[in-house]
Amino acid sequence: MRTQVGIVGAGPAGLLLSHMLYLSGIESIIIESRSQAEIEQTIRAGVLEQSTVDLMTEIGAGDRMKREGFVHGGFELRFAGHGHRIDLQNLANGRTITVYPQHEVLKDLIALRLRTGGQIHFEAKATSIDGLTSDQPVVRFITKQGETRELSCDFVAGCDGGYGASRAAIPEDLVRRDYFRVYPFGWFGILAKAPPSSEELIYAHHDRGFALISTRSPNIQRMYFQCAPTDSVDNWSDDRIWNELQTRVGGDGFELKTGPIFQKGIIPLRSFVCEPMQHGRLFLAGDAAHSVPPTGAKGLNLAAADVYVLARALASYYAKRSTTLLDAYSSTALRRVWRAQHFSWWMTSMLHWFHEGTEFDLKRQLAELELVTSSKAAATTLAENYVGMPLA
Repeated sequence: MRTQVGIVGAGPAGLLLSHMLYLSGIESIIIESRSQAEIEQTIRAGVLEQSTVDLMTEIGAGDRMKREGFVHGGFELRFAGHGHRIDLQNLANGRTITVYPQHEVLKDLIALRLRTGGQIHFEAKATSIDGLTSDQPVVRFITKQGETRELSCDFVAGCDGGYGASRAAIPEDLVRRDYFRVYPFGWFGILAKAPPSSEELIYAHHDRGFALISTRSPNIQRMYFQCAPTDSVDNWSDDRIWNELQTRVGGDGFELKTGPIFQKGIIPLRSFVCEPMQHGRLFLAGDAAHSVPPTGAKGLNLAAADVYVLARALASYYAKRSTTLLDAYSSTALRRVWRAQHFSWWMTSMLHWFHEGTEFDLKRQLAELELVTSSKAAATTLAENYVGMPLA
């Protein structure tokens, strides 16, 4: 098999990149270890920045998102028993967010790639990537039928997450340096059949821990609360979950709308960055290069920002045979990555209760929350980072 750009991974980064290359007349083939059904049925959160929405619309993948997504012009911060609205739209020059789940984004992108003749090899596991410092790297993979195949290409885009073959192909210590931060708590997430409790997202600070109220549809709601990373869903009955959530978001007469819970799960929180994001003719994008705690809603949006930079660099190479943008890919992408890491860490540290913390830390958090809800300058910093800076 031969193509111009071999893409490992059919997540948001890989699918977006493949279609953007197609629009520039550049061939690509995607190798993906999961089945199409598994990708499309894995329910993930989805808060899309304005730039991600604009990019999806520009490449022809935004029609259903525009119809079914929830456009939010703000969100609510709740603390000390009171709610405070952050007016994103006014503070960030008219920019908003759209709540549209990641698995729906993936459905749209897969359908678009298949409709336009894209090659996606599902259930094909990449085992190694070789020849990265040559002009013809090779991706070796095992097909669904158990056959060993090779994909030769001009460049490889590693979009296969934190446990795929791409990042491992960059020599550790000699070339690659990994930066980690593991948080001492997780998020207990639920999906419930219930009407929305709020028209916009609610981020709640409480001395029992953080909580987040979100929506997925007029009848399905997504909610989270901070828990120990070693906790078990078996410890939480539906009644106990609803009581805990209500306790954390209560005040001002606010009452959650409840209903049957049909999904429960605990996700760990961590921050990670791989530097550099390129080696030879391999370029990492999305979760293969970095991850953030979900508090700042940056994961999928960072993947889109990486791809925006990489697609332009590859288009420049094939149009002009210039490597200038490709050579600068890692440094360009990492500026936004570290900014998003700081914002995600800030939101996480401001809203979560750290068990090793003291009364001093709690008072400091409350003072910080009062600042961002009373100072226009502080609220503007929060709003501009939350809706995301323009990709340019």
